[in-house]
Amino acid sequence: RTHHFLKVPGLCLPVSFATRERERESGGQSGVMIHFALLFSKQGKIRLSKYYEPYSQASRLKLQRDVMNLVIPRPSRLCNVVDYKTYKLVYKRYASLYFVFAVDADDNVLLALEKIQRFVEILDGYFGNVCELDLIYQFTKAYYVLDEVFVAGEMQESSKRLVARLVNEQDALVEQMKVQDE
Repeated sequence: RTHHFLKVPGLCLPVSFATRERERESGGQSGVMIHFALLFSKQGKIRLSKYYEPYSQASRLKLQRDVMNLVIPRPSRLCNVVDYKTYKLVYKRYASLYFVFAVDADDNVLLALEKIQRFVEILDGYFGNVCELDLIYQFTKAYYVLDEVFVAGEMQESSKRLVARLVNEQDALVEQMKVQDE
């Protein structure tokens, strides 16, 4: 894969980065910034949470409670977007799990839904048909996957194979460290 570079005096930026900066300066939308991600069961148990902005512990608990109270009772025939404070909550239910991303109110919700779908596909590939028990008993691996896919609230890697390889390498490193400690 070749990268084309934009020549700016004193800088050499990849075109995609330069293009994105121009879009931001001009007010264009090039992506979706996730402010927080929550995965919870239909019984209201948090299975995974990641915050890309600072929140106090009390704020996180209130936020989690508010989000679950908005999302869980919604009938399935309604759309998968809910307004919450200054955010839009974009969610998708898979079996007994809700995957919720909070995005800016003016962000493209279809892109956010696509990011949820891609994240679930990557989890499925890694765990082999992911279920709630995988997230309960192997939550560290679920966080590894989340951290490989999203950095600072932005999707960094969408390749299922690459994420699987990176997480498998992390697993091998953890196993190697366990062997060394014995």
